[in-house]
Amino acid sequence: MNDSERRSALGDFLRKRRSSLSPEDVGLPTGPRRRTAGLRREEVAQLSNIGTSWYMWLEQGRDVRPSVQVLESLAGALKLNPNERRHLFFLAGESLPPYLSPHKESMGSAFQRMLDDLTPNPVYILGRRWDFVAWNNAANEVFSISSASRLMNSI
Repeated sequence: MNDSERRSALGDFLRKRRSSLSPEDVGLPTGPRRRTAGLRREEVAQLSNIGTSWYMWLEQGRDVRPSVQVLESLAGALKLNPNERRHLFFLAGESLPPYLSPHKESMGSAFQRMLDDLTPNPVYILGRRWDFVAWNNAANEVFSISSASRLMNSI
């Protein structure tokens, strides 16, 4: 694939991904009259923190060189999965950097039910990076800032 074909493929990829997302998917309000299926170019540019003209040039396959930061912003704005992100970087002619943000850990509903069953006792689960992944209401009351301030005010 030569450079011109790759830029054209990048534009097609961005257009298809943009049209597959709705404003609700990215947290934007829907207007009463939308002529565009999916997101507008302006909305993607706003979500990516890049200029609208610059985003249009990318979709048009013009000879612009997006930086790694711009590609990461586009991947986040378009809600790309890891394979789509890899494809975006390939089409842009950039090497794939490591993930800047770690994968978010979560617990299943069975763990949450177990925590809720232990309700009189404050219980929480820590993830691999020592971040709070799940907790019950008692833990929320004991360890939250609002409960600590209420405790300090009562003393």
